[in-house]
Amino acid sequence: MLSKSVLAARLAVLAIVLPAAATPARAMVCMDKSMTLDEVVDTISTQKGCESAMKVFRDCELTASGDVQLGAAVEKKCEADFKPGLSAAQTQAYKREMHACDIKYRNKSGTMYLSFTAFCRAEVAQRYSQRALKAAGQQAR
Repeated sequence: MLSKSVLAARLAVLAIVLPAAATPARAMVCMDKSMTLDEVVDTISTQKGCESAMKVFRDCELTASGDVQLGAAVEKKCEADFKPGLSAAQTQAYKREMHACDIKYRNKSGTMYLSFTAFCRAEVAQRYSQRALKAAGQQAR
């Protein structure tokens, strides 16, 4: 049987989580349009390249936990430019830089630190994309 304090804590969590789960997707103003988080992710994914994906991320940032999804979309878009061509050593270096982003704010509380981590990771992927495109003699897009 649960103690009263444990039961009270669980009920408090449910009181917070259930209304949030039932809330419809919230819209934000991004690129002069009202868009949901999923629509912004889709917009990032359909960009021509890493640079334009990063621009959408910067224009639509929330400075909150939603930036994790946006940043992941940017990472995926940028990684398409370089990840297949990385050597084992370069892959390890990339993973180390991403891990450095992950641990940079790990002891901080607040959703803005999740945003900072997402931007750090997206910027690492962007740098790798820029280097790969430059080495291939292509213009960043």
